[in-house]
Amino acid sequence: MGKRGKKPKRASPPQWSAEFAYAVGLLATDGSLSNDGRHIVFVSQDREQLENMMRALGIRVSIGEVVSGYTKKKATRIQFGDVVLYRFLLDIGLMPNKTKIIGIIKVPDAYFFDFLRGSLDGDGSFYSYWDPRWPSSFMYYLSFVSASEAHIGWLRQTLQRLLSVKGSISQDRKKNTIQLKYAKKEALTIIRSMYHSKECICLARKKLKIQAALGMMGERF
Repeated sequence: MGKRGKKPKRASPPQWSAEFAYAVGLLATDGSLSNDGRHIVFVSQDREQLENMMRALGIRVSIGEVVSGYTKKKATRIQFGDVVLYRFLLDIGLMPNKTKIIGIIKVPDAYFFDFLRGSLDGDGSFYSYWDPRWPSSFMYYLSFVSASEAHIGWLRQTLQRLLSVKGSISQDRKKNTIQLKYAKKEALTIIRSMYHSKECICLARKKLKIQAALGMMGERF
């Protein structure tokens, strides 16, 4: 059974905050705008992700199930109508059928890393391993993935401008997605900017994974 409660009723556009920027990051990755000009949909395999979205937007709506037409896998989702928010999201760079055409998102610099944390929790990843080529060499990487070259390019340019990190860009074998990847020192710089507060909304399991890996190197954030 889904949860019911506070539905979004908005008379004016939302104000930027750390929570709202995080929600925009999630929507830019795993969310979608319906073609009806009203409904916003967010799908995730992780229930915590849905709860985080509702918390960040200050709403409470039903959590339902959806079956992918391609993979036939079940996932949970939230869907709600909010014309004011919908139009605001259009104005800042989101759109229906955004997968391959999303580009710049107009996020204020003050909230960019909250947005980026949402992007990481949506389509990003962190992984680490011992490199067998060198003794005691522990490697870790932070990556962001998109089917849109323009969006990845904007992320890279913004991170370079704000943190002076360069990263690297690559495509998957089928050339369906583009990956922006940062290693060790640059990754740590970004991580510390994203998790700037112990109270910030995030996907707990992803944060714990990063903390465990960095702890092996005696690093903290």
